[in-house]
Amino acid sequence: MVRTFSFALGAVGSFTLVAGLVIACGTEDESKFKDGELDANTGFNVDGSFDPDAKASPDDLYKNDPLPKYCGPDGGGTPPPPIGGTEDCPDDKNKPGCFCTTPGEKKACWTGLRKHRNIGICHDGETTCLAKNETENVWGPCEGQQLPNPTATKGKEACMCFSAGQWKIANLSPCISQYTFQGQPTTYYAMSTIPAAGGGYECPYKNQPPPYAVPGQDWSTDTLNVDCEGHFRLCFRIRAGDFKNPQGSDCILGEVCAESDYIKKNVEQPWPNLPGWVGADTACAAKWETTPEDKSPGYGEMIVKGQSVLCDNIDDGNGGDLVFNRVEYCPRMCRNGQNPDHPACKSCQTSGQGQF
Repeated sequence: MVRTFSFALGAVGSFTLVAGLVIACGTEDESKFKDGELDANTGFNVDGSFDPDAKASPDDLYKNDPLPKYCGPDGGGTPPPPIGGTEDCPDDKNKPGCFCTTPGEKKACWTGLRKHRNIGICHDGETTCLAKNETENVWGPCEGQQLPNPTATKGKEACMCFSAGQWKIANLSPCISQYTFQGQPTTYYAMSTIPAAGGGYECPYKNQPPPYAVPGQDWSTDTLNVDCEGHFRLCFRIRAGDFKNPQGSDCILGEVCAESDYIKKNVEQPWPNLPGWVGADTACAAKWETTPEDKSPGYGEMIVKGQSVLCDNIDDGNGGDLVFNRVEYCPRMCRNGQNPDHPACKSCQTSGQGQF
C-alpha cells in the first residue's frame, strides 16, 4: 500500500495560482462613451451652449425613471428615501435647467437612469447653479458624468450591478492524494488543504486511506468589494482543462460556495469563509495529476448568482451562474519550490484575487 500526498504551493506544492492579481477575462476598454447630443434634455443647444429655457424633449431616454424597487438584504440595509421635485426635475439628480437656490453652488448631477448611477463605468458629473434672470436660478450643464454605453447589455459599460469590484481569496490550494492498494490501479483524490501549524497549508489526511471526509477546517478566508449592495452566492470551482480555451465539459475537481448579504457598496468587507471540500470525481483528479508536468492542469472559476437591492438578478442572463473571472493554476514542475526562476513558477502563490 502506497500513499503520497501533495498540495498547492508554499515550499511544498502540487499546483498553484498564476499571478498575484488576476484580471477577468477580456480586455479593459478605457474608451469613454459620449453622453450624446441630448439637446433640450440636458439644457444644451446642439452646438453645446447652455440654454436655461430648454424644455425636456419627448425623446428623452431617461425621463421615465421611477424610483427603483427595493429588495433589501436580509441582514439589514435601508430603503432609499422618497424623492422630491417633479418628474422632469427630481431633486436627487440636479438636472440642467432645473431650479436651484444659490448661484455658484456646485453639486453632483446625473441625467441617466437611477439604476445605473455610480455602477460600472457610470458616475456622476458636477453642475453649477447659474442665474437665469433676476429672480430665477437653474442648474447648468452636467459636466463630467459618464452614462452607459448604449450598445452594451452587460458588464461595466452597461453599468449593471456586479460589474466592478474584487473578490480576494487567501488560499486556493487543493490537495491531491494518490492511493494504491495491493497492486490495484492508482486512485487519485482531491480535497481542500488546511492551515499548517508552522504556517502555510497542508493536506488534511497524511496517513489515512480513503474514503475521506470533508475537512472540518475551512478552506480559506476571503473578502468582497462590489459596486452594488445585494444578496450574493459566490462560488469557486476548479476545473481540469485549458485555461485559454475553457469548456463547459471540463471536469470539476472541486467546488465550494459562500452566500451572504453585501451591505455597503464599494467597500471591501469580510465574506463568509470558503468551507472544506472533497472532490467527488476521482477521474478528474487523475486527469489533473497526470497532466504533463510543464503544463497547467487546470483553472479556477469565480462565479456569482444573486439579486441586487434594486431587484436586478445577477446571473448569466438566462438564470444560470455568472462566471466573472478565471485563474490559472501552475504546472506540476513548480512543486516543492522547484524551478523557482522558471517563468511559469515565478508568480505562483496560494492566494488569488479576481477583479471584474
